[in-house]
Amino acid sequence: MERPDPLRRTLTRRRVIGTAGMAGLALASTPAWAEKMVRLTFPGGADERPLTSAFPQKGTMILQRVRPPLLETPFEVFDHGVFTPNDRFFVRWHWAVIPTTVDTASFRLAVRGHVNQPLSLTLEELLALPQVEMAAVNQCSGNSRGFFQPRVAGGEWGNGAMGNARWTGVRLKDVLDRAGVKPGAVQVRFNGMDEPVVADGPDFIKSLAIDHARDGEVMIAYAMNGRPMPLLNGFPLRLIVPGWYATYWVKMLNDIEVLDQPDTNFWMKTAYTIPDTPNADMKPGEAGVKMVPINRMVPRSFITNLKAGEHLPAGRPAPVRGIAFGGDSGVARVDLSVDGGKSWQATRLGTDEGKYSFRRWEIRLTLPAKGDYALMVRCTNSDGAAQPERPNWNPAGFMRNAIEATPVVAS
Repeated sequence: MERPDPLRRTLTRRRVIGTAGMAGLALASTPAWAEKMVRLTFPGGADERPLTSAFPQKGTMILQRVRPPLLETPFEVFDHGVFTPNDRFFVRWHWAVIPTTVDTASFRLAVRGHVNQPLSLTLEELLALPQVEMAAVNQCSGNSRGFFQPRVAGGEWGNGAMGNARWTGVRLKDVLDRAGVKPGAVQVRFNGMDEPVVADGPDFIKSLAIDHARDGEVMIAYAMNGRPMPLLNGFPLRLIVPGWYATYWVKMLNDIEVLDQPDTNFWMKTAYTIPDTPNADMKPGEAGVKMVPINRMVPRSFITNLKAGEHLPAGRPAPVRGIAFGGDSGVARVDLSVDGGKSWQATRLGTDEGKYSFRRWEIRLTLPAKGDYALMVRCTNSDGAAQPERPNWNPAGFMRNAIEATPVVAS
């Protein structure tokens, strides 16, 4: 769908300036950031985090880490709609050296490697290509890591290291076709403007198989939810890999390299790998498990209008609602159980914004008698994959998608 000219004018003239000196802010101690604390209810404790609104172009966020910035979306935001506001969209960087300004007039996107014609594209040249839009969930591989038992190392996210946006940009295929991919191409590698903090640190680069990169769905986005994306979410360009985890969604994208051999860099071969098992599951301490790069997302669903311990009326209907996404395919159904999974009730699905998007669900639920209940919610995607009852475990804390349960009291 074509966007009006004002969006194009905004994007081509945009200068992003890191207000209040982002580098200086990153050196502040945690107490100076905290407006108040929030509890994420992790098993075993160590679950209090400060809330902050000190980051440029961001509203109130859960502060997981200052340097590099890791900002989690407060979960109540997801009850406001299926699209996550830009200023509340989660943030995850791997290295702390991030540009605090971007001059769109001098910015260039390089396309090079195993191509017929290397390119150095301005933003105006990209904006002149056919424009596409797609709603898609961006979810950190380690979303919900704080709930893993036994606990694992890494950012201890709650459930808010995810967001859904309507992305606007151009097809990666169109850009690659303009450069002319040579026969024998195997993968496409993507790099951004962030840099390691130490000389021997591995530059954060990710790769996709050539057929995936040219499938017509992978995008180079320059806007989210109809606006230029915030600096911390990847302005001026971000790779969009719908249905795949956020590690592939390279931010501040400025370099695309077509490869004629497999990419074996640290971030593909060593980091972001999962057990090659159903549900990426293994036993703590288990050895000899084959590992593969993380890839497609799996279905998830959440209750968004109730917090743990809330009271609902006994014997009378009450609204229960939430969001779901199918991972790498659409949401087929969302079911709710109040009896530990013995029986399930179908919920009513909201507007379908596309197979990679959040989808709202709701139900008028009547709890039969006073007492304690655990409301369990389960998504089944259009490929027939459903959330498992038992949570997975792996040493990286990736790909949690077990059925969520919210304890409530009928009174």
